Order: sequence, then C-alpha cells, then structure tokens
Amino acid sequence: MSPATCPLCGRRRGRRVCPAIGQQICAMCCGTKRLTEIQCPPDCGYLESARAHPPAVVQRQQERDTGFILPLLAGLSQHQYQLLFLVQGTLHKLAESIEIAVDDQVIRESAQALAATYETASKGIIYDHRPPSLAAERVMNDMKTFLKTPDDQKPLASDRDLMEVFQRVERAATEAGSALDGGPRAYLELLGRLMRPTTGESSDSKDTEAPSSEPRVIIP
Repeated sequence: MSPATCPLCGRRRGRRVCPAIGQQICAMCCGTKRLTEIQCPPDCGYLESARAHPPAVVQRQQERDTGFILPLLAGLSQHQYQLLFLVQGTLHKLAESIEIAVDDQVIRESAQALAATYETASKGIIYDHRPPSLAAERVMNDMKTFLKTPDDQKPLASDRDLMEVFQRVERAATEAGSALDGGPRAYLELLGRLMRPTTGESSDSKDTEAPSSEPRVIIP
C-alpha cells in the first residue's frame, strides 16, 4: 500500500512515522518543521539521527533560507538590521498567539500599511493607512503598540527606519512562497526557523526580548 499524503504539507507522500503526531509525514516536513511546528519527543530516532548527521533535505532548506534572507539585508544599517529581526520575531509571535488565522498575505497587508503609515509620518503627516482585512489590521495595531515605548508612546525607532524595515517585510511575505517552494505560510515558517532558540537559550524568554542579531538558518 502506498503511503498517504503528508498531513503537514498536503503535497508530498508521508514516508516517516512521526511519534509526535502519530501519522506518516514526508521527509521535507520532518526535516524543516522539526522542533518548530512539530514537538518532537527526545527519543525520536529521526531527531537523534539529524542531530548527529543533518540530512541533505535540511541542508538544502538552510541554503534556500540563506539565499532568501541575505538579499533582504542588503543596504540595511546595523540598527535597521537589528530592527528587522526584532520586527520579524514579533510578527511570528503575533501570528502564533492571536486567535485570528494569520498567513503570509495577512503579514504582507499589515506590513504594507505600516510602511505607508511610517512613510507618511516621516513627511510630518500623521495618518494611519489601513490594511484591507481585519486580520491584517489586528496584526498592524498589535505591532504598532509593541513599537511604542511605555512612557512617551513614541516609536522605538525613527519613522524612516521603520518604513524601510516594513518594506522589507512586505517584500519577503510577497516572495517567500515562490522563492522557498512553500505554501501560504512560507514566510511565517521561515520566521519560525530563524527565531528558534539556539541550544542553551531559555524557551520562555520575554516577549519583548530582541532576537539575535544574526539570522538563525541552522536547524538540526
């Protein structure tokens, strides 16, 4: 009997029995979603093997991730670079925590509205551009709240820096699906891989803690 379609991607054949979800999943999802979307038990044989010898499928995923991320960083100042990863980490947490379904289109719409809002503010005009969907508006509002200091309610960065960063996010959310050969959440899945804590980091870090200034594209 041929294996069923992988329940995680819905495209490839499931050939590995996953002890975390009790179903057969494809090698790609096993390698790229391990310990991010899949809560692997420590005694999983695939997990143990991957830690000792990362499979080719994971190495290819890392190469694609790196090839996608590096052009997004081109031309950014050090402050903008750090701000981009802070914003991306926060977007990933928002997407995972709010009750509204969030995919790359929602991220693109909210980033587009935020970039336009900060661009307008950089010209001395206060006007909130609104995204077309309620989910994107929710993400936008939560992000704007995060980017304000608690005392004077001013942004944590300049309007021009925020405009630049959200333009990069908009671009990434638009292009990730085709560039990474993924589905409607390709960019968010990439963020999950980038923001995954490295060995020794606490998994209950504060929500406002900035991610590492280096992109995390290495996964076991």
